[in-house]
Amino acid sequence: MSNENAPQEPVKKKKGGALKLVLLSVLLLGAGGGGTYAAFASGMLDTGAVKEDPNPKLVLKGAEDPYPAGDSASKDKVEVVHGVGGGKYRTAYYAFTEEFTSNLADSSGLVQVSLAASTHYDGRVLMWLDEHETALRSRILAELAATSEADLASIKGKEELQQRLTKAINEALEEREGFGGVDNVYFRSFIVQ
Repeated sequence: MSNENAPQEPVKKKKGGALKLVLLSVLLLGAGGGGTYAAFASGMLDTGAVKEDPNPKLVLKGAEDPYPAGDSASKDKVEVVHGVGGGKYRTAYYAFTEEFTSNLADSSGLVQVSLAASTHYDGRVLMWLDEHETALRSRILAELAATSEADLASIKGKEELQQRLTKAINEALEEREGFGGVDNVYFRSFIVQ
């Protein structure tokens, strides 16, 4: 017997097959594009672009600072000096906004100081001083509270305090930004009571 005369079911065409194929292709390409973007963003694929050094650079006197002082730090807090004498690097100063007042160690005395920090590095250090001023204030106040009244009676004691403050500020910046960059701390006013 032959099946020639048997009724045949019509062959059903799958609708949307081409559409599904196009959508699947788009999804795969999109995922591949996203993967490619992720590879570029993570640095797995080299774009040929020059990578920025995360650490600030010393700025020569008269040279343009790639991160100009005052772009993000308040202009009234920053002073840039390009003087002709001294070293070959320009000096920029950051003035802390408020005075620091603290009890002194092992006495009923108080110290009140107004401070500025200097750097020979680019404006990123000034920006970080401004951004992290609250954390820096805390570290400075801790150093002042650990200082005795006798230490502040001599020039040598004040110079040692400057060195401790410089170290404390750099440590706080290194914790937050991975780089310190403060060369010195200066007293703008100094009162012991």
